[in-house]
Amino acid sequence: MAQQSKYFSRDEMQRLAQRALGFSTADEARVNISSGVRGNTRFAVNQISTGGDVFDASLTFTSAFGKRVASATTNRFDDEALRTVVQTSERLARLVPEDPEYLGELGAQQYPSAQPFFESTANLTPEARAAAVNAITRPAAARNLVATGFLDMTVGSEAVATKKGLFAYQAGTSTNLTTTVRTPDGTGSGWAGVGQQDWSKVDPAALAERAIRKAELSRNARAVEPGKWTVILEPTAVANLVQLMTFAMGARQADEGRSFFSKAGGGNKIGEKFLDPRVSIHSDPADPQIFSAAFSGEGLPNQRMQWVENGVLRNLAYSRFWAQKQGRQPTGFADGFYMSGGDATIDQMIASTERGLLVTRLWYIRPVDPRTILYTGLTRDGTFLVENGRITSAVKNLRWNESPIFMLNNVEMMSAPVRVSASESGEAGSSVTVPAIKARDFTFTSLSDAV
Repeated sequence: MAQQSKYFSRDEMQRLAQRALGFSTADEARVNISSGVRGNTRFAVNQISTGGDVFDASLTFTSAFGKRVASATTNRFDDEALRTVVQTSERLARLVPEDPEYLGELGAQQYPSAQPFFESTANLTPEARAAAVNAITRPAAARNLVATGFLDMTVGSEAVATKKGLFAYQAGTSTNLTTTVRTPDGTGSGWAGVGQQDWSKVDPAALAERAIRKAELSRNARAVEPGKWTVILEPTAVANLVQLMTFAMGARQADEGRSFFSKAGGGNKIGEKFLDPRVSIHSDPADPQIFSAAFSGEGLPNQRMQWVENGVLRNLAYSRFWAQKQGRQPTGFADGFYMSGGDATIDQMIASTERGLLVTRLWYIRPVDPRTILYTGLTRDGTFLVENGRITSAVKNLRWNESPIFMLNNVEMMSAPVRVSASESGEAGSSVTVPAIKARDFTFTSLSDAV
């Protein structure tokens, strides 16, 4: 393995794929290989509690006889193991029912020049992770606060190869650092987090200061009435919501009448305005603001896609099968996205608000109605009352019932977009860049005494 045995290089994966394909007797065959290391450092009560690095690699072999398709997986790469996994997939393929939607494997493809790999992350040692944690726990302890959090990093590579001559390879890195700082009595809580491919862009001390300030401000929270509120959603809260909309942008669900993007009477809403005209969303593996996967598990290229342009739906995600059925080109998928913003700051949003709520992030998010992309969840770790242009107190957390569609139609102000951690768990995930948003008529349904 390359790079201090952290992940397979392009040449190593190509040779491994060719060896595996050499054992195939099926009509069609595909190899998917992944390799890499996932490291984490977890901390609680101002000290590291667990840490570790898991090195792993696996190969999944897919065989097809006509439309009978099956896969088998191994993490051994000697000839005997490769022959066994190929033969296992072939035996299974002969037994399973036909898959009427199987289109065969792809031949050679052209891929975008995506470079989501950074040495700063690849070389992030346990000692460096411990130093980052110390930059958070030390100032928290100095102010008699308790810091907890999670630093997650991945360094790895993925490859896809077929008997038809396709070979795709990409190496990448990612990291997430999140922290929750609480007051000793547990009445105040503040959160801050960031997600980046490039560790050099992460500032643990700045994260600590944000979380500490919110923890101190959130003491003595008072209750406010649920209802329709003007909200100032920080970028993480925006990402929590907007990614729910991108997850729902499947063309098949829309065409079959199963989603918000279904058109009355049949078809979908491509070409229709459905959001505020200031909202545009795109994905692009070659865009350094996003850094996402260059190909799917089938080896289908992920090209630049404009999903929303000035509030108009421009594209939905088409799989190979559904694209063929509908006479369109397959699109790939939105693995990470960039949303347009404005030029306002959060301070300006606060100053312009007569009465509203400032929300740090959302939590325990669950679906309610897929036809409107309606979800429910809770605010968490820093919810504040804004009155006459300033923060006047912390408020108890609230349960919300809201759709990103409604929220993105009620926009009043937006900030410049920033990279965020959109994961509830704090694990490294998709690349998401979004603005903070001030929006009217955000629906809160009840109070929560949880901090």
